[in-house]
Amino acid sequence: MSDRRTRVMLADDHTLVRGGIRKILEGQPGIEVVAEAADGAAALDLVKSTDADVLVLDLKMPGTDGIDVLRAAKAIRPDLKVIILTMHAGQEYVSRAVKGGADAYLLKDSAVQDLVAAVDAVMAGQTYFSPAIQQQLAGLLRSGGQPPSGTQTLTDREREVLTWLARGLSSKEVAKELNISVRTVETHRANLMHKLGVKSVAVLIQVAMREGIIDPAP
Repeated sequence: MSDRRTRVMLADDHTLVRGGIRKILEGQPGIEVVAEAADGAAALDLVKSTDADVLVLDLKMPGTDGIDVLRAAKAIRPDLKVIILTMHAGQEYVSRAVKGGADAYLLKDSAVQDLVAAVDAVMAGQTYFSPAIQQQLAGLLRSGGQPPSGTQTLTDREREVLTWLARGLSSKEVAKELNISVRTVETHRANLMHKLGVKSVAVLIQVAMREGIIDPAP
Protein backbone atom coordinates (compact mmCIF):
# COMPACT_ATOMS: atom_id res chain seq x y z
CA MET A 1 0.00 0.00 0.00
CA SER A 2 1.32 3.46 -0.89
CA ASP A 3 2.23 5.78 1.98
CA ARG A 4 1.82 8.88 -0.22
CA ARG A 5 0.01 11.65 1.61
CA THR A 6 -3.14 13.27 0.22
CA ARG A 7 -2.18 16.62 -1.29
CA VAL A 8 -4.71 19.42 -0.67
CA MET A 9 -5.12 22.95 -2.09
CA LEU A 10 -7.10 25.63 -0.22
CA ALA A 11 -9.10 28.42 -1.86
CA ASP A 12 -10.67 30.97 0.50
CA ASP A 13 -10.31 34.74 0.62
CA HIS A 14 -9.99 34.86 4.42
CA THR A 15 -6.47 34.28 5.70
CA LEU A 16 -7.67 33.21 9.16
CA VAL A 17 -10.07 30.68 7.65
CA ARG A 18 -7.31 29.19 5.49
CA GLY A 19 -5.09 29.01 8.54
CA GLY A 20 -7.78 27.16 10.48
CA ILE A 21 -8.38 24.71 7.65
CA ARG A 22 -4.64 24.10 7.28
CA LYS A 23 -4.32 23.39 11.02
CA ILE A 24 -7.20 20.88 10.92
CA LEU A 25 -5.83 19.05 7.89
CA GLU A 26 -2.17 19.05 8.79
CA GLY A 27 -3.05 17.61 12.18
CA GLN A 28 -3.59 14.37 10.25
CA PRO A 29 -0.52 12.33 9.30
CA GLY A 30 -1.89 11.38 5.88
CA ILE A 31 -2.72 14.90 4.63
CA GLU A 32 -0.48 17.67 3.30
CA VAL A 33 -1.61 21.20 2.35
CA VAL A 34 0.47 22.10 -0.70
CA ALA A 35 -0.93 25.46 -1.87
CA GLU A 36 -3.37 28.28 -1.03
CA ALA A 37 -5.33 30.82 -3.08
CA ALA A 38 -7.27 33.90 -1.99
CA ASP A 39 -9.43 34.40 -5.10
CA GLY A 40 -11.00 32.46 -7.94
CA ALA A 41 -8.41 33.24 -10.60
CA ALA A 42 -5.55 32.20 -8.32
CA ALA A 43 -7.42 28.99 -7.47
CA LEU A 44 -7.66 28.07 -11.15
CA ASP A 45 -3.96 28.83 -11.61
CA LEU A 46 -3.24 26.36 -8.81
CA VAL A 47 -5.46 23.73 -10.41
CA LYS A 48 -3.38 24.04 -13.59
CA SER A 49 0.03 24.14 -11.94
CA THR A 50 -0.22 22.06 -8.76
CA ASP A 51 -0.36 18.28 -8.64
CA ALA A 52 -2.90 18.08 -5.83
CA ASP A 53 -5.55 15.48 -5.10
CA VAL A 54 -8.17 17.69 -3.44
CA LEU A 55 -9.33 21.30 -3.71
CA VAL A 56 -11.12 22.75 -0.67
CA LEU A 57 -13.10 25.61 -2.18
CA ASP A 58 -15.15 28.47 -0.77
CA LEU A 59 -18.09 29.57 -2.93
CA LYS A 60 -17.70 33.30 -2.40
CA MET A 61 -14.34 34.85 -3.20
CA PRO A 62 -13.22 37.95 -5.10
CA GLY A 63 -13.19 37.61 -8.86
CA THR A 64 -14.33 34.33 -10.38
CA ASP A 65 -17.40 32.86 -8.70
CA GLY A 66 -16.81 29.66 -6.74
CA ILE A 67 -19.25 27.66 -8.86
CA ASP A 68 -17.40 28.79 -11.99
CA VAL A 69 -14.11 27.76 -10.36
CA LEU A 70 -15.63 24.37 -9.57
CA ARG A 71 -16.80 23.79 -13.13
CA ALA A 72 -13.53 24.97 -14.66
CA ALA A 73 -11.46 22.90 -12.23
CA LYS A 74 -13.41 19.77 -13.12
CA ALA A 75 -12.96 20.52 -16.83
CA ILE A 76 -9.20 21.01 -16.39
CA ARG A 77 -8.68 18.12 -13.97
CA PRO A 78 -11.60 15.64 -14.03
CA ASP A 79 -9.78 13.51 -11.46
CA LEU A 80 -9.48 16.38 -8.95
CA LYS A 81 -11.71 16.02 -5.92
CA VAL A 82 -13.47 19.25 -4.94
CA ILE A 83 -14.82 19.86 -1.44
CA ILE A 84 -17.05 22.91 -1.10
CA LEU A 85 -16.54 24.56 2.30
CA THR A 86 -18.91 27.48 2.74
CA MET A 87 -21.29 29.32 5.04
CA HIS A 88 -24.08 29.10 2.45
CA ALA A 89 -26.65 26.33 2.91
CA GLY A 90 -29.38 27.55 0.53
CA GLN A 91 -30.83 25.00 -1.86
CA GLU A 92 -29.79 26.97 -4.93
CA TYR A 93 -26.16 26.95 -3.79
CA VAL A 94 -26.31 23.22 -3.07
CA SER A 95 -28.05 22.47 -6.37
CA ARG A 96 -25.53 24.43 -8.44
CA ALA A 97 -22.56 22.91 -6.62
CA VAL A 98 -23.77 19.33 -7.02
CA LYS A 99 -24.57 19.90 -10.69
CA GLY A 100 -21.13 21.47 -11.09
CA GLY A 101 -19.46 18.28 -9.91
CA ALA A 102 -18.73 18.90 -6.21
CA ASP A 103 -17.59 15.74 -4.44
CA ALA A 104 -18.43 17.08 -0.98
CA TYR A 105 -20.29 20.06 0.48
CA LEU A 106 -19.56 21.20 4.02
CA LEU A 107 -20.63 24.14 6.12
CA LYS A 108 -17.87 26.09 7.83
CA ASP A 109 -19.44 25.70 11.24
CA SER A 110 -19.01 21.92 10.94
CA ALA A 111 -15.51 21.95 9.43
CA VAL A 112 -13.77 20.67 12.56
CA GLN A 113 -16.02 17.62 12.70
CA ASP A 114 -16.43 16.93 8.99
CA LEU A 115 -13.42 18.12 6.99
CA VAL A 116 -11.00 15.23 7.52
CA ALA A 117 -13.82 12.72 7.07
CA ALA A 118 -14.75 14.47 3.81
CA VAL A 119 -11.17 14.26 2.51
CA ASP A 120 -11.03 10.55 3.34
CA ALA A 121 -14.41 9.95 1.69
CA VAL A 122 -13.67 11.72 -1.59
CA MET A 123 -10.26 10.03 -1.85
CA ALA A 124 -12.11 6.72 -1.52
CA GLY A 125 -14.36 7.69 -4.43
CA GLN A 126 -17.32 8.60 -2.25
CA THR A 127 -19.26 11.81 -1.63
CA TYR A 128 -19.68 13.59 1.68
CA PHE A 129 -22.24 16.17 2.82
CA SER A 130 -22.78 17.97 6.13
CA PRO A 131 -26.02 16.92 7.88
CA ALA A 132 -27.69 20.25 7.04
CA ILE A 133 -26.74 19.79 3.39
CA GLN A 134 -28.14 16.27 3.39
CA GLN A 135 -31.48 17.81 4.35
CA GLN A 136 -31.23 20.24 1.45
CA LEU A 137 -30.42 17.41 -0.94
CA ALA A 138 -33.45 15.51 0.31
CA GLY A 139 -35.56 18.58 -0.40
CA LEU A 140 -34.11 18.85 -3.89
CA LEU A 141 -34.88 15.20 -4.59
CA ARG A 142 -38.45 15.68 -3.43
CA SER A 143 -38.79 18.65 -5.78
CA GLY A 144 -37.35 16.76 -8.73
CA GLY A 145 -33.84 18.18 -8.42
CA GLN A 146 -34.93 21.80 -8.71
CA PRO A 147 -34.25 24.66 -6.29
CA PRO A 148 -37.21 26.05 -4.31
CA SER A 149 -40.28 26.85 -6.37
CA GLY A 150 -39.88 30.06 -8.34
CA THR A 151 -36.13 30.54 -8.04
CA GLN A 152 -35.33 28.64 -11.22
CA THR A 153 -37.65 30.91 -13.23
CA LEU A 154 -35.98 34.21 -12.35
CA THR A 155 -34.56 36.10 -15.30
CA ASP A 156 -31.10 37.68 -15.32
CA ARG A 157 -32.71 41.12 -15.20
CA GLU A 158 -34.84 40.15 -12.21
CA ARG A 159 -31.72 38.98 -10.38
CA GLU A 160 -30.04 42.30 -11.20
CA VAL A 161 -32.98 44.25 -9.82
CA LEU A 162 -33.04 42.05 -6.73
CA THR A 163 -29.33 42.60 -6.13
CA TRP A 164 -29.71 46.38 -6.22
CA LEU A 165 -32.79 46.28 -3.98
CA ALA A 166 -30.78 44.21 -1.49
CA ARG A 167 -28.21 47.02 -1.39
CA GLY A 168 -30.91 49.35 -0.17
CA LEU A 169 -31.64 51.25 -3.38
CA SER A 170 -35.08 52.63 -4.14
CA SER A 171 -36.91 51.77 -7.35
CA LYS A 172 -35.87 55.14 -8.78
CA GLU A 173 -32.21 54.51 -7.92
CA VAL A 174 -32.34 50.98 -9.37
CA ALA A 175 -33.84 52.38 -12.56
CA LYS A 176 -30.95 54.83 -12.86
CA GLU A 177 -28.33 52.10 -12.25
CA LEU A 178 -29.82 49.78 -14.88
CA ASN A 179 -30.89 52.52 -17.31
CA ILE A 180 -34.51 51.39 -17.33
CA SER A 181 -37.74 53.06 -16.28
CA VAL A 182 -39.03 53.15 -12.70
CA ARG A 183 -42.16 51.42 -13.91
CA THR A 184 -40.08 48.56 -15.32
CA VAL A 185 -38.27 48.20 -12.00
CA GLU A 186 -41.57 48.05 -10.15
CA THR A 187 -42.85 45.42 -12.59
CA HIS A 188 -39.75 43.30 -11.98
CA ARG A 189 -40.16 43.76 -8.23
CA ALA A 190 -43.78 42.62 -8.38
CA ASN A 191 -42.81 39.60 -10.48
CA LEU A 192 -40.07 38.69 -8.01
CA MET A 193 -42.44 38.83 -5.07
CA HIS A 194 -44.96 36.70 -6.93
CA LYS A 195 -42.40 34.06 -8.00
CA LEU A 196 -40.92 33.77 -4.51
CA GLY A 197 -44.26 33.92 -2.76
CA VAL A 198 -43.59 36.90 -0.50
CA LYS A 199 -45.49 40.10 0.22
CA SER A 200 -42.77 42.60 1.12
CA VAL A 201 -39.41 43.68 -0.26
CA ALA A 202 -37.73 43.00 3.10
CA VAL A 203 -38.87 39.36 3.11
CA LEU A 204 -38.06 39.07 -0.60
CA ILE A 205 -34.45 40.03 0.09
CA GLN A 206 -34.19 37.69 3.08
CA VAL A 207 -35.45 34.75 1.03
CA ALA A 208 -33.16 35.59 -1.88
CA MET A 209 -30.07 35.70 0.35
CA ARG A 210 -31.00 32.56 2.25
CA GLU A 211 -31.51 30.55 -0.92
CA GLY A 212 -28.37 31.83 -2.61
CA ILE A 213 -30.16 33.70 -5.39
CA ILE A 214 -28.12 36.78 -4.51
CA ASP A 215 -25.08 37.35 -2.32
CA PRO A 216 -25.47 38.93 1.12
CA ALA A 217 -25.53 42.71 0.83
CA PRO A 218 -22.19 44.38 1.58
